[in-house]
Amino acid sequence: MNISSVIVIPHPDRVNGVAEALAALDGVEVAVVSPEGKIIVTIETDGDRETIQSYEVISQLDGVMSASMVYHQKENEPEVEISLAA
Repeated sequence: MNISSVIVIPHPDRVNGVAEALAALDGVEVAVVSPEGKIIVTIETDGDRETIQSYEVISQLDGVMSASMVYHQKENEPEVEISLAA
């Protein structure tokens, strides 16, 4: 499993529409919409290819001016790592 975090900068007039479009994408969760209009999302996918595809879809959404991946982690056995953390 891949877990990534992306900061999305939408056009100022399109913040709500972009946030809704992001929330509708599979594996994408809108974590925060800042008062300035920056949107932080997380992406959870099964592999690198799917992560790249999700990032590209986000970057090309209508109203998105920029998208920057700021965090990426690959979990080889997420169930084991979760149980160890508990």
